Amino acid sequence: MTSFDLAESAFVLGSFTLAGFVKGVAGFGLPTVTLGLLALTRPLPEAMALMLVPTLAANIWQSLVGPALLPVLRRLWGFLLAAVLGTLAGAGILARADAQLLSGLLGLLLVLSAVLALAGLPMPPPGAARERWLSPLVGGTSGLLAGMTGSFLMPAAPYLAALRLPSQQFVQGFGLAALLATLTLALGMAGAGLLPPDLGLASLIGVAPAFLGMAIGTRLRRAMPDARFRTVIQAALGLLGLWLAFRAFR
Repeated sequence: MTSFDLAESAFVLGSFTLAGFVKGVAGFGLPTVTLGLLALTRPLPEAMALMLVPTLAANIWQSLVGPALLPVLRRLWGFLLAAVLGTLAGAGILARADAQLLSGLLGLLLVLSAVLALAGLPMPPPGAARERWLSPLVGGTSGLLAGMTGSFLMPAAPYLAALRLPSQQFVQGFGLAALLATLTLALGMAGAGLLPPDLGLASLIGVAPAFLGMAIGTRLRRAMPDARFRTVIQAALGLLGLWLAFRAFR
């Protein structure tokens, strides 16, 4: 059984609230912020188990509500299928790998994401011919990293942005890919014995603070420049990633 004292419980609930707040303001970041914070105090597999249910709940809404679901499935089915298969492979690695090293890998992914976002260097459009084979490659790579670290952000987000999808298709496409990857990760972790009932219950409890944070963040988004907040968040995630990487590889 995994135990939580009062301070640890407060930190976990606060992490979910802050991560939900970031997603509400910036439109992304619930699992990434949650994992980055929880990995400071808990082994990465435990942090991944804790973030599963709130991430699933948020991505169900993001991916299934809207008119772009069928166009997304028609265009991105190869990307989505490869993401599922990659996540299965990554979850198998998670069950055997050193959790500290995977925490460092998560840190490096956070740093890379922050550097790309702050530098404002978008990935060039691949073109229709390359998209046919590049989509499964990027989906599989993103799924593999998601299975190992819990974060589906890289390289999926820059690649989907490079496809120049209409905004609703981008939102639903990324949400659907993240939903499938998270469901696959949950199944893989459960099969490997990395999803004990107490962590599943704790993850369920995290839904309320995550959605509370999202509601507050969504209201605040209307009153402040979104681009400025995104810059602050990316910088903070980069610093957090540097600390996780330093702690793992020192």
